[in-house]
Amino acid sequence: MRFLGVDLGWVSGASGLCCLGWQGNQLELLDLQRLEATEDLLNWVDRWLPAGEPGGIAVDAPTLIPNATGMRSPDRLAHKHFGKYHAGCYPANLNSPFAQRTVAFGLSLAARGFDHAPTIVPKQSQRFQIEVFPHPAIVHLFNLERILKYKKGVLAERRSELSRLRQYIHERLPIQEPALDVGRATIPIPDIPQRGADVKAVEDQLDSIICAYVAAHWWYWGVERNQVLGDRAAGYIVVPNPI
Repeated sequence: MRFLGVDLGWVSGASGLCCLGWQGNQLELLDLQRLEATEDLLNWVDRWLPAGEPGGIAVDAPTLIPNATGMRSPDRLAHKHFGKYHAGCYPANLNSPFAQRTVAFGLSLAARGFDHAPTIVPKQSQRFQIEVFPHPAIVHLFNLERILKYKKGVLAERRSELSRLRQYIHERLPIQEPALDVGRATIPIPDIPQRGADVKAVEDQLDSIICAYVAAHWWYWGVERNQVLGDRAAGYIVVPNPI
């Protein structure tokens, strides 16, 4: 099995991409990068998970949007359960400016055999896709009292919070199950840069690592150690349970 994390650029712009492999009963980092054009993203998916090969893809974007207006059920549930951590998600409907791109990306994955998996039989050879949301995943995986605020605000504070995320990935994922020790990878995780645009690039890549890890965590544990906000009809988000 391989697990891909896609921190999708919702309207335009680059997307963070991560590929994890399942080897020797643990995860290993195989690729970490950032691409912009949708065609390039799908070519990257095809390179790491060619037709017929098993794998899971976790996308940080609303790939299922059944509602024409208002807020999806999983968005509402995210605010209900994770608002206290400052982790309510952005509401999505079919009139949102990003809807066409995010839904089309999910359909492109489905055409490649990656079925939506709001339910799963753990540890089976399969191809699936799920929607994920890094903020609550980070809160639960790293036992935090609130989200790491690296998305908005003063650059120095964003850099500090992103440094914390990088540290947690290095120090805490190796001791979890399934284990991911990025320090053993031949691909280094980038340091936190000084410039704002460069910080955004690293942010996208670190988010993609979390996405890929949640895909692996979902495959490994299923509902035993994950929760699903919503369902296939209304849209859904998979979130790891607190460690």
